[in-house]
Amino acid sequence: MSRQSEFAAALLDPRKACPPGLVCTNGADPLGRFAVYRNNVLSSLINALADNYPVVAQLVGEAFFRAMAGVYVQSSAPRSPVMSDYGGDFAGFIEGFEPAASVPYLADVARLERLQMQAWHAADAEPMAGERIVEVLSSPMLAEHLRIGLHPSLRLLRSPFAVVTIWAAHQQQTPVPFDTFPEQNALVLRNGLDVEVLAISDAAYGFISCLQEGLSLTAAIEASPEVDLEHTLAGLIRYQAITQLLPEQVCP
Repeated sequence: MSRQSEFAAALLDPRKACPPGLVCTNGADPLGRFAVYRNNVLSSLINALADNYPVVAQLVGEAFFRAMAGVYVQSSAPRSPVMSDYGGDFAGFIEGFEPAASVPYLADVARLERLQMQAWHAADAEPMAGERIVEVLSSPMLAEHLRIGLHPSLRLLRSPFAVVTIWAAHQQQTPVPFDTFPEQNALVLRNGLDVEVLAISDAAYGFISCLQEGLSLTAAIEASPEVDLEHTLAGLIRYQAITQLLPEQVCP
């Protein structure tokens, strides 16, 4: 292990000894100075997680969250200097963190908050005018062979829990849901300067997933026969999620 790797490992794990060879220019004890530095680093990473997962922190309380985050950061060094990227796999950690087992929806709430962050930082794209979308989709000959391009910020989450309702209960302003279901799949989308969090049905989830994968409108409908097509397309238009209507690519 290199000196740098040894230093980094000791920095994140309070159980490890101070790396050998450290000196202080003012003659202070390097063990004490390193302990202070390590505490500041760990606290900063825990604070970053609290900023990135505010609803998770509210659900379990500050003391529990900081204890859980403290365990996570000891084995999860940042991979980027951008702290909004930190904790990308935090939901997976929560799922395997036994003390959090009494809050079974906690990991999915964390996944939802991560998708919000990704949507906020996603590339921008100009939505198509709703009138033009309706005009094209109203023509069976045109609509049959179309692929629908969706906004690059659009993210989907399948969950057996009412994650959107749980998330919304912790917001100052409760958003208007796309749909309401006891088991809520989530659609996350940046609409202008706001990130929308919407609940969608299983059928709508499947249909929109197919569109994201590049399937034609016809193929997406065939793959999700139970989808309420008019309602789902109206929702995508209302939230400015459609950016392109493209001809289906036909293989020669």
